[in-house]
Amino acid sequence: MTMLAFGVPPPSVEGGAGRTGGPYNLSEHHDAVVGFHDTVPHGARVPTLSLRMKNAILRRARAAREALTLPPLARAELKLDRGGLPGSDPGAERVLPALMVWMSLAQDRSPSADGGVARSYDLLRGWETSYPETTGYIVPTFIAYGQRTGREDMLARARRMTDWLVRIQLPGGGFQGGRIDSVPVVPVTFNTGQILIGLAAAETAFGGYREPMRRAADWLARTQDADGCWRSHPTPFAAPGEKEYETHVAWGLFEAARVEPDRGYGEAGLRNVAWALSSQAEDGWLPKCCLVDPARPLTHTIGYALRGVLEAHRYRPDAALLEAARRIADGLLLASRPDGHLAGRLSRGWRPAVPWVCLTGAAQVAICWFMLFRITGERRYLEAGLRANAYVRRTVRLDGPEEVRGGVKGAFPVDGDYGRFQLLNWAAKFLADSLMLEADLKREGLA
Repeated sequence: MTMLAFGVPPPSVEGGAGRTGGPYNLSEHHDAVVGFHDTVPHGARVPTLSLRMKNAILRRARAAREALTLPPLARAELKLDRGGLPGSDPGAERVLPALMVWMSLAQDRSPSADGGVARSYDLLRGWETSYPETTGYIVPTFIAYGQRTGREDMLARARRMTDWLVRIQLPGGGFQGGRIDSVPVVPVTFNTGQILIGLAAAETAFGGYREPMRRAADWLARTQDADGCWRSHPTPFAAPGEKEYETHVAWGLFEAARVEPDRGYGEAGLRNVAWALSSQAEDGWLPKCCLVDPARPLTHTIGYALRGVLEAHRYRPDAALLEAARRIADGLLLASRPDGHLAGRLSRGWRPAVPWVCLTGAAQVAICWFMLFRITGERRYLEAGLRANAYVRRTVRLDGPEEVRGGVKGAFPVDGDYGRFQLLNWAAKFLADSLMLEADLKREGLA
């Protein structure tokens, strides 16, 4: 998904919510390692390089090459980020409107010009084509913002997005993975579930979308295995295998069930969440919760999984579901720092596995911490969510060219290995959602 979101890859591989490979193939820098050995005198003992050392050398070689070849805008962003996190927080009141302007620009500038939202602004290549999956869950963000501000133009944008999604729905009811111009065009479980969230929101807000919503939900229910897992329609843009983050698909079914309560959608969603939690460790860890590297999952996919569990509890309150969600959230608390920094990948024991932050994942986790605060009243969740939001806000530029102003990078710094050198539409979406939740808590006097 994503990287993803799901389905849009590193430049050399078409895949998800983020390009982890960057603009250069590391194999091009193999000579950086060979060259080391070439400098050793004949007959001398050659030290053995560990895989970690080799990777460090390759990363340095890539960084040196990029410093010479990056386009000016990418070079400027990298220079800013290498200077460290900006010292001041611009505040939710300034950042939220800027996020909505940037996402509106992404809709208007998509090269496919279809009403969908461009997957990203790539600092190396420019705007990418529309991304059905994330456009699906961007719909409720525009509806929520339009309703709270009285902005009819935002509601009109949400309708344009939804109308486009209806036009591209596949005959069986599912939706394709990847960008609109990605191949192969096949129905994908995860992407369908994310678009279902938008269809249900549009049906609730506007009416007129019940039939495509039903078709998507019916397809998901029909293709689910008896144990609750989805295995038959994986994304072609992620590593094969079962995915526990597909509890975020279950959330789509819960939203459809609120519109159509008698079609079994909620029960199908609960079966999936039960399946996902069946392998949860005592400390909350989920062993199959990443697109490509389950030993070091992205906070993005952990955030997906946690949100799905919380939405299951919101749909049908259950002490076991709440406890499972708390174990994941508490593990994420262990990994977070006092300044709001949350490493972009984690390893078992909830240990940081990389130095960079996946900004998408940080915003998603903040949402979940806020939700848990509402449920439990425990201020540690509130305070962690506020810290994470403040961290991500500080990375958002409110000046400069319109392509970067109000956008959210895949990673901080911008050359981190998630959405590398890109501003991602779903990163902006999740931060906007989290800032609206924060504003609600402050308005209620809770934050």
